[in-house]
Amino acid sequence: MSEQQRFPWPAASATGVGSCPGDDPDEMARTVFGELPELPHLPELPERGAGADLVGRGAALLVEFPVEVQPSGWRVVQRPGRDLTRAADFLSYDLDALEDRAHAYTGPLKVQVAGPWTLAASIELRGGERLVADPGAIADLCESQLEGVRGHLADLRARVPGAQLLVQVDEPSLPSVLTGRVPTASGYGTLRAVERVAVEERLRALFGAIDAAGALPMVHCCAEAVPIDLLRRCGARAVSLDATLLTRAADEAIGTAVEAGIGIFAGVVPGSDAVLSAPAANVDPVREMWHRIGFDPEHLAGTVVITPRCGLAGASAAYVREALAACRAAARVLRDEPRR
Repeated sequence: MSEQQRFPWPAASATGVGSCPGDDPDEMARTVFGELPELPHLPELPERGAGADLVGRGAALLVEFPVEVQPSGWRVVQRPGRDLTRAADFLSYDLDALEDRAHAYTGPLKVQVAGPWTLAASIELRGGERLVADPGAIADLCESQLEGVRGHLADLRARVPGAQLLVQVDEPSLPSVLTGRVPTASGYGTLRAVERVAVEERLRALFGAIDAAGALPMVHCCAEAVPIDLLRRCGARAVSLDATLLTRAADEAIGTAVEAGIGIFAGVVPGSDAVLSAPAANVDPVREMWHRIGFDPEHLAGTVVITPRCGLAGASAAYVREALAACRAAARVLRDEPRR
């Protein structure tokens, strides 16, 4: 099967991770669609404050699961307040800007949602402990998120009817959840690791709901030791990671994933202002990995999408354009010069 049949994006594609600098969703939507015409994404602008951050945006999608901002972070409360209203407003502003820019757009479009395990590791119970410590609270959170994500995807389809949606589930905390490295409320200890079977069950349900809605489920995790095998088993159709952190130890998991038809979103360009390397140098780690695993170089550009290493929230507006242009140039190298 060709990559064009397996994946909704064209060969030699590039995209962003999600977060961007500034506080103007209209301006950033113009930038993203201008720089990434073949695989744009919904920009996220966390500089606007609480509610525009990863957890706040995730909270805005929860149904009948109110949270608010405390000095220590987001916490479960009895009834929704102004923090949740602000988060919902930020999301609405961003979707309005997306609709204005992309209502007539046809093609792949990536949107991002906070993953259930990152939310569980970040949101506090009323007593102050992280929600991930309570299996019952985890179940309530995940059911609430499922309902919210379904509604969110229906809204997106109405706003951008010609788009083929890719839903990136952001899970930066997943490795910590799996290895027992989420700190306790006191900060002096860590919570017990969540069993893999429980982690897989919740992710499989979310990915299944995304797939049932006609969208492609994918995961982003820019931490070290991304659990690629677990994500593949759960139904992720693509995995986004920082390619500069990959070692030979990941070759087998990546090889198995690619053979199973999973796309790789490889972060190769720095996420904050830096002197950028030549396009070929940026993708050298990807080409080397592809060669080590033994895949046909001609399939590289169709399977791998080039991105920044992580979000661009800490970058300048000028650097965002440079970084996305560098990603596009690097993606073309994978197509034109797949062999190093």
